[in-house]
Amino acid sequence: MQFEIDVMLDYQLAEPADVLLQIEVAQMPDQRLIGDTLTVSSPEPLRPVAGGDAIGQRTWLRADGVLHIRYSAIVEVTRRRPPLLTLEAAPARLLPAEAVPYLMPSRYIGSEQFEPFVESRFGGLEGGAKAAAMLDWIAAEMAYVPGASHGATCAADSFVERQGVCRDYAHLLIGFARAAGIPARMVSAYAPNVAPQDFHAVVELWLSDGWHLVDPTGMADPDEIVRIGVGRDATDIAFMTILGSAEMKAQRVDVVRLP
Repeated sequence: MQFEIDVMLDYQLAEPADVLLQIEVAQMPDQRLIGDTLTVSSPEPLRPVAGGDAIGQRTWLRADGVLHIRYSAIVEVTRRRPPLLTLEAAPARLLPAEAVPYLMPSRYIGSEQFEPFVESRFGGLEGGAKAAAMLDWIAAEMAYVPGASHGATCAADSFVERQGVCRDYAHLLIGFARAAGIPARMVSAYAPNVAPQDFHAVVELWLSDGWHLVDPTGMADPDEIVRIGVGRDATDIAFMTILGSAEMKAQRVDVVRLP
């Protein structure tokens, strides 16, 4: 299955600043990048660096005044996920090094705060069955409300307020999973059928012997998700980090499934 991705970002900076961009599709075994183009209005050469967990790449650039970014890509996804309910939990002592950091609390996800709730609500379940029950709870209890959260909203806030956008849904599921001893990391992604169309945040859970994609908002089919990068929470996967101040003039993300 192939997807065409087109991104346009226009920002105005009051003063020159360094910018870390994270919008390029990651080349991975289950998603093959057929071709992509990144064009940036920068007075200096771009400097690519590895993404988190060596997945994808980020790009440093220097911005001065008008910052115009255009990214386009064609990618083929060949992912076939096993049913979530068939996946088993991995004992902590047997986890690989790459999964261990994703058991721990992070800036926006105080997973230890959810331990009593997770034990009382999901304590009788294990592995994929527990993850599926968490997803069902989030689907029933959370409302997708654009503008209901902000940059400082954490998983505990979303649990109380029961509303938010994709980053809030992802933070909450990760908080539940880590509280249950399931490694969970946040994934920045592109996907069709996301409404409104934008950079999307989903989750990967370490179950059985690997990472498995899930979308707690329910908008994206995991077999159609195109990963950009991964990290502990929204801090690590931000599509753009500006070390200074900027005003957004225009922004567009289009993801189209090709026939």
